[in-house]
Amino acid sequence: MSVECYPITVLPHISQLYRDYLVMGDNAESPVRSWYGSGDSGGPFAGGWMKSSSSVENPHRLAEELLRQNRSFGASAETISNIEKLREGARAVVTGQQVVLFGGPLLTLLKASAAISRAREATRITGIEHVPVFWMATEDHDLAEVDQAALLTKTEVEVFKAGLRVSLPVPVGDVPLNQETAPLLEQAIERATELLEYAPVSEWIREAYLAEGATLASAFGKLMARIFAQQGLVIVDAASREFHAMGASTLQYAIEHADELRQRLLSRTQELTQNGYHAQVLVSDTSSLLFLLDAETGERLALRPVNDLSESETRWRAGSHVFSKDDLLKILERSPERLSPNALLRPVFQDTVLPTAAYIGGPAEIAYFAQSEVLYRAILGRVTSVLPRLSATLIEPAIDTVMQKDEIQLSDAMTTADELALRLGARAMPIPLKRKLAAVGNALETELDALTEYLRGIDASLGTAAETSGSKMRYQMDRLRRMAANFGLQKEASLKKHAAAITLNLYPDGHPQERLLAGAWFLARYGDGLIDRLVQVANNQCPGHVVVRL
Repeated sequence: MSVECYPITVLPHISQLYRDYLVMGDNAESPVRSWYGSGDSGGPFAGGWMKSSSSVENPHRLAEELLRQNRSFGASAETISNIEKLREGARAVVTGQQVVLFGGPLLTLLKASAAISRAREATRITGIEHVPVFWMATEDHDLAEVDQAALLTKTEVEVFKAGLRVSLPVPVGDVPLNQETAPLLEQAIERATELLEYAPVSEWIREAYLAEGATLASAFGKLMARIFAQQGLVIVDAASREFHAMGASTLQYAIEHADELRQRLLSRTQELTQNGYHAQVLVSDTSSLLFLLDAETGERLALRPVNDLSESETRWRAGSHVFSKDDLLKILERSPERLSPNALLRPVFQDTVLPTAAYIGGPAEIAYFAQSEVLYRAILGRVTSVLPRLSATLIEPAIDTVMQKDEIQLSDAMTTADELALRLGARAMPIPLKRKLAAVGNALETELDALTEYLRGIDASLGTAAETSGSKMRYQMDRLRRMAANFGLQKEASLKKHAAAITLNLYPDGHPQERLLAGAWFLARYGDGLIDRLVQVANNQCPGHVVVRL
């Protein structure tokens, strides 16, 4: 297995905020440094986060709830041992993900592997125990987002769905996996098993998702517990009543200081945009940090402030109901599980419950943290360091052989099969033809530029006409190049097949592999040892994107 580190820009659509976050340790003047806990300690790769003295008020209470949950997931002895370490005051390196069907895309494995690697590193360097924790985002209510898993056939991406359906937007973790709510589940598992070639992971999926009384949360938790059994990954279901009770102080603060926190977030949005960045979460005068579960229907509703100048204090609306501050505080006291945080408040809530030394996030989550920082400082008086997850493309031997033969790099593969095929066709052209096309193209550019400048000097309209005519000539020249490349493809029919195979595996359906293909696909082909490999790769701390040749 070989590993290569590329700049993160090898992937398309990476935001400027994330790019600057990765290199902020090299730029003491960057405004990004002030928005991240890791910036206070020299950047995400400096290791200053290990100095965290994070703790919780009642580690025994935390450990008991973690034991209850993880035993229900079939926790390994290694996981039980890690929970006991938390009871004794260990710190947590946390990551998380939505409970996507069949374990979700490869990035789920990459996140957990990075958390395991960072926890081991911190334990070794500081002598203080650090434990990897995986926070399942079970309170989200977007079923369509989690009802999918993508595997490969020989020629295409095949997407599986359980057909999840509920009458109201309830938290996804609670959705039961039965014939009524998931009518396509068994069919999806059967087909996935075929594509996974009956590897052990297909049986783990079957056992988790077809278990009696299974929900999306329990199935995902059981699968993750099995995949990371040897590494002792601790799984958290964020929706439990006990966790909400332990995090009640943050929810209470969000209720009592709603206007102040909203103004802080609006100011941060302005600060981000003034510095040329984007705000990952839209914040407005009617935004809220909280959701409420309807007592009768279980529907998850956004709590939004009611702008009524006749009222002496802020009131909230959730659906057709209106609540005062005291109403919400009573609900929090009696039924804390009914109140949950939004994406910006979630990390603060999480770090109220857990002794988090660092959080491992992807580009979108790290963008959240630039906004969440103001909430951290107001509510907890500190900011948790956020570290980048492992970002990787896994290249299987057969694909690697084709890439080596055609001299294809990862950046070449971040396109469509047709476009890559044309590039290969252009490379396959006879050298004399390449030289003639290059010579004509260069001469055309030189003469057109000179002519356009000359005509513009005579009359502006003549210069404009020359630019228009020049564009048409360049188009025809490009067309001639493409025709020559297509001729090369016809002479080398195998190049189209090579281009199709490479893009299917590395950039399937126009997405980076890690964001689309199920992690189960790679587990089926490379077994339990794959996780140890990924943990090892994460330990290299590439400040960008890793290519792993399997």
